[in-house]
Amino acid sequence: MAGNTFGKAFRVSTWGESHGTGIGAVIDGCPPGIVLDPELLQAEMDKRRPGQGGASSPRKEPDRLEILSGTFTPPGEDFPRSTGTPISLAIYNKDAHSKSYDNLREVFRPGHGDISYLAKYGIRDHRGGGRASARETAARVAAGAVAKQVLDQAGIDVLAYTVALGGVGIREKNLEMIGANRFFCPDADAAERMEERVREVRRQGDTVGGIVEIVADCPAGLGEPVFDKLEAELAHGLMSIGAVRGVEFGAGFKVADMLGSENNDEITPVGFASNNAGGILAGISNGNEIVIRVAVKPIPSISKKQQSVNLENETVTIQVGGRHDISAIPRIIPVCEAMVRLTLVDHLLRHMSIAFPME
Repeated sequence: MAGNTFGKAFRVSTWGESHGTGIGAVIDGCPPGIVLDPELLQAEMDKRRPGQGGASSPRKEPDRLEILSGTFTPPGEDFPRSTGTPISLAIYNKDAHSKSYDNLREVFRPGHGDISYLAKYGIRDHRGGGRASARETAARVAAGAVAKQVLDQAGIDVLAYTVALGGVGIREKNLEMIGANRFFCPDADAAERMEERVREVRRQGDTVGGIVEIVADCPAGLGEPVFDKLEAELAHGLMSIGAVRGVEFGAGFKVADMLGSENNDEITPVGFASNNAGGILAGISNGNEIVIRVAVKPIPSISKKQQSVNLENETVTIQVGGRHDISAIPRIIPVCEAMVRLTLVDHLLRHMSIAFPME
């Protein structure tokens, strides 16, 4: 299967399936000497771990991250450092209930990739979607946690949070509130209304979507001016997440209704007067905060009856069993952060490879 590798200078290949032995990633291009604190890496994994209540699947996976190669703990130091060689990361599946999918062996689930996978490969793993499962994103978070250690040294910080869920949107943005609720929502009142909405939808046997905003403090100069524009590659990374169906930067689709005089970010001696560009001009970061929003679709696995067809193209009515999230939010939050980090670290290393120094 092609397309399992992301990045050019900092290259990440993920492997594994939802109901296989495990999942993981191989990182090639991580600079040597980066301290990889196991607790910090595991903290990122814990943010997307299933079985934490709310809108999350009841599947109980510890998601303990194991580093199999590419590190060495120097004498006298407490933590391993990257050696510059490929870093292999593994997360073993501990709570896969494959029998829950036996009734779907010959049926295509609406909203899933079952029918398109079979059309492409002539074979599909019906157990939770196999490679198409959201479980694959744990490997991205693991790689993104390593990228975070590199970005920390460059002073680049990435943060994601929920701004809408199931039609409930935020009315204020207090980033200090993000850690105070399960949805990583910066509005305490909205977080409570989101909880109510999730309970309501769960009783109905349905699911909801939402909007996640990602911000990054990034120096000017990252990106390329033509095909590898920074926003193009950020969009590539974010759109590669299965539940993401749209991406916008800065003012986003609102620019279609603006005049040029309204959309332009005027420049002052102390910086830009606004940030409609979302921190990127001509494909290159301009020093403003990078602002991205992604539209997250509802989880397609619902307990309501749906019409589909089987392998013989006969009409069938199905109810999808198993253990599923009510929404990809909040577990998609660390995945979005990971893809932005992987993109930024890749462009950081590409920028450092040219003669012109970044200040």
